[in-house]
Amino acid sequence: MIETLLIEGFIYGIMVLGLFISYRTLNFCDMTVDGAFPMGGCILAACLMHGVSPVVGIVLAFVGGCLAGLCTTLLYTKLRVPDLLAGILMMTMLYSINLRIMNNTANVSFLRKVTIFSRLTDFTSKHFPNLPSETGILVFLIIFIVIFKLLLDLFFHTDLGLTMGALGSNQQMVVSQGVNPQIVRGIGVCFGDGLAALSGAFAAMYNGFADVGSGTGVIVSGLASLMLGEFIIRSNKIGWITLRVLIGSIIYRGLMLIARRYGYHIHLTPNDLKLITGLLIILCLIVANLKGKVNFASHLKRPPKKGNLEAVEAQEAK
Repeated sequence: MIETLLIEGFIYGIMVLGLFISYRTLNFCDMTVDGAFPMGGCILAACLMHGVSPVVGIVLAFVGGCLAGLCTTLLYTKLRVPDLLAGILMMTMLYSINLRIMNNTANVSFLRKVTIFSRLTDFTSKHFPNLPSETGILVFLIIFIVIFKLLLDLFFHTDLGLTMGALGSNQQMVVSQGVNPQIVRGIGVCFGDGLAALSGAFAAMYNGFADVGSGTGVIVSGLASLMLGEFIIRSNKIGWITLRVLIGSIIYRGLMLIARRYGYHIHLTPNDLKLITGLLIILCLIVANLKGKVNFASHLKRPPKKGNLEAVEAQEAK
C-alpha cells in the first residue's frame, strides 16, 4: 500500500509541478493539461507498438506535450484567444489527435511489451524476492524526482527562471526590463505541458495501458494537490515550494486511496472520487479565505511598534 501510494504520488507529482509552473508561476489558466496528460501515454503506446525503445518513447512524449503547449501559447498570443478558451480548444482537439496517434484505438495494453517499469519489476523479483515487486519502480522514481527537483530549483535561480516568476506577478515590470513576455510565457507553458505528458507516459507504464480518456479531471486533482501542499508548507523559497508540490500530490493520492479502500463504509463508490476531489478543493478555498480574514483581523488588532507610534503622535501634533 505504501509503495503504491508513493509511486502514484511521484508520478502525478510531475504533472502537478507542470501545473505549478503554469497556474502559480505564470498565472496562466492552462486547460491543455487534460489533453497533454493522456497524449504522453498515447505517444509511448505508439512507440512500443512499433518496436521503439521506451526511453525514446518517454522523450517523444515530453516533446509532444511541449508542442501542445506551444499551440496553446500561439492561440493565446497570436490569435488573442483568452487563456482559458485556448486551453479548452487545445484540450478538445488533442482528444482526436490522441486517437490518431494510437491508430484510432481508445485503449492500448502493454501486457506483452517491455517497458522501463516492467524491467524494474522483473529485476526486483529476480534479485530481491523478499521485497515487493514495485520496490524497483519506487527507487527509480525517487532518484528521478530528486534529480529533476534539484534541476528545477536551479532553473528558477537563473535569469530566465526569475523572469518567469516575475511575469506571473507583475508583467509590466518584465516588459520594462526589455523582455518579451510572450516568449517567456510560451517557454513556461510548453514546459508545463511537457511535464504533464511525461507524467502521463509514466502513468501509462505503471498502469500497463494507455487510454485517451485518462486525462479527464487531471487538472482538478492537480489543483487539489497544489492547495494541500500549500497548507502543509508555507514558504517563499523555491526549494520548499517544489517540495510541497510533491508532498501535496502524495497526500492527495493517499486520500483517494483511503476513499477507494474504505469509502464503502459510508456508501462511497469509485464514481464518487471526482465529487470528493471537487469538495476537497472547495474546502481548501474556504479554509484559505478564513485564514486570510483571521490574519488580517489579527494584523489590525496588533499594537503599532514604538517607532511607528512616535511617528503617528508627531503627525497628530502637527
